[in-house]
Amino acid sequence: MPATIVSAPAPTGAGVFSRPASSRHLLGLEGISRADLTDILERAQRFRDLLDGAGIQSQELRGVTVCNAFFENSTRTRVSFELAEQRLGATHVSFSPSDSSTAKGETLLDTLRVVQSMRVDLVVVRHPSAGVAAYLARHLDSAGVINAGDGPHEHPTQGLLDLLTLRQAWKGQFEGRRIAIVGDIAHSRVARSAIHGLKALGTTVTVAGPGTLIPAGLEALGVHWAETVDEAMRGADAVMALRLQRERMEQGLLASTSEYARVWGINARRVDLLKPGGVVMHPGPMNRGVEIAPDVADGPRSVIFQQVTDGVAVRCAVLLRCAAARAREVRP
Repeated sequence: MPATIVSAPAPTGAGVFSRPASSRHLLGLEGISRADLTDILERAQRFRDLLDGAGIQSQELRGVTVCNAFFENSTRTRVSFELAEQRLGATHVSFSPSDSSTAKGETLLDTLRVVQSMRVDLVVVRHPSAGVAAYLARHLDSAGVINAGDGPHEHPTQGLLDLLTLRQAWKGQFEGRRIAIVGDIAHSRVARSAIHGLKALGTTVTVAGPGTLIPAGLEALGVHWAETVDEAMRGADAVMALRLQRERMEQGLLASTSEYARVWGINARRVDLLKPGGVVMHPGPMNRGVEIAPDVADGPRSVIFQQVTDGVAVRCAVLLRCAAARAREVRP
């Protein structure tokens, strides 16, 4: 990891995307207003409707160049961004660590400054270190930065697509709803972004998971903590199962995957604890038989693959907003 990132200030998206209409960056959902969330979701729903119909055949980003800089493996997020860029008529380029100058010792910031100097308008960045997106946003003087996941900090477009999926399942009504998020809360950027967005819209969030995977200071997130998954899911309007990463076993935070599946896995019996019409979510990739049973993942309550489709629509909306804000900033 480049030294420049080690010295980066504490990560935060607050204040950067709190006025997204005037910001070319999307760094996180922390601090975002209900009005801004509603606006983004309405724009995204327009693209979602197009995906269900004739498809998105737009040139709204014609003349805009986007660089997808993924320093961490990704399939769905990277492909989803590339599809969104392509369908809006943007020019896009992509690179990963193995084919970037960082492999030759160049700092991350210098690499992205070089990209910016080639008149790239937006940089979509994924990185294993928290705070990288905010760091780049502070130092790139013209390109907009979109956070595609920075360590355990945030994954804002995943949070937004989760909201879009729930918006459809809940017919636009977030207040008075309750969702259970189950699994590795401590290390999950997906959970963090979802919690910020759901709280802003008035939804009650209950989390559950092994004590070793529940973060200190959980109360600061404004969520409830259930001691069992049954307690968390009983009467909820939705459940989100988080992916269990193998390194948690290597770190000694869990005994075994079979034990995790028995105690914390989302199975058919537990799904019956949800309210009628309650839905099952997962950000993927799934460990079938561990955090979620195969018959649940493919069952009638599952909206997991709908989440993937919603991701393209959300990324279309975010790219357009950031590109429009950047155009206003650089306009003479």
